Amino acid sequence: MRRKKIFRGICVNLTAWLLSAVCMIPLLLILFNSLKDKNAASYMNLSLPTLPIPWENFTTVIEKGKLLTSFLNSLTYSFGSVCLCGILAVMASYVLSRNATRLNRMLYMFLVMGITLPVNYVALMRVMIFLHLNNTKLGIILLYAAMQLPFSVFLIHGFVARIPVELDEAAVIDGCGSVKLLFLIVLPLLKPAMATVFVLTFLNTWNEFVSPLYFLSSSEKWPMTLSVYNFFGMYFKDWNLVCADILLTSLPVILVYLFGQKYIVSGMTAGAVKG
Repeated sequence: MRRKKIFRGICVNLTAWLLSAVCMIPLLLILFNSLKDKNAASYMNLSLPTLPIPWENFTTVIEKGKLLTSFLNSLTYSFGSVCLCGILAVMASYVLSRNATRLNRMLYMFLVMGITLPVNYVALMRVMIFLHLNNTKLGIILLYAAMQLPFSVFLIHGFVARIPVELDEAAVIDGCGSVKLLFLIVLPLLKPAMATVFVLTFLNTWNEFVSPLYFLSSSEKWPMTLSVYNFFGMYFKDWNLVCADILLTSLPVILVYLFGQKYIVSGMTAGAVKG
């Protein structure tokens, strides 16, 4: 029996390692070919780059691909939507969880339905034009925040439900108002959920491609995803430059995920207990 458990554990670990290696192949392919010259990268294989490494690939991409401008745009869109979505999700989750009326339950279900329902870009385009938010940075930030709000409310709502109501009552007896109660008492207890919301919202908004493609017509306002798309159209034969562009665009996402993965796991598992 013990041998069977050991053999099963070895098989599971080998399978996990094999699947991880397969998932790493695209990333290694991009990394290796970004460190090659044009001729060597044209084969698009996993052979190691040779010395000297052409570091000018990255400088060329930054200059001709306007990555600095698009990086600042993506940073603005991501952090703006993260802050706005986090604040709105906390306030909505707290009200909907503490006041469990029939109307609030219907509103909660209506918000959560946004996780599965598709986006109607035709109607959304008319709304953005009517509000004069089309081709504006503020419009993209509001759009990103609205798209990430349903899942954020769903996640934080489960955390708020786990906080005892007696804590709110004690704070009110001590003279704490509703705003102080939310931001000074409840919000510090939601750190795992907020960290999860921040990381996932940042990753989703950074990787968003369709929304800025429809609602941003000015290239000076494009995020990094559209810059990669535009750069590939101009240099589709230079795979060393294309891979360098993809690597620089993916690097912030990889770093954020590596530093925030523990918050994602802890937040998702803790918030799934009660909702």
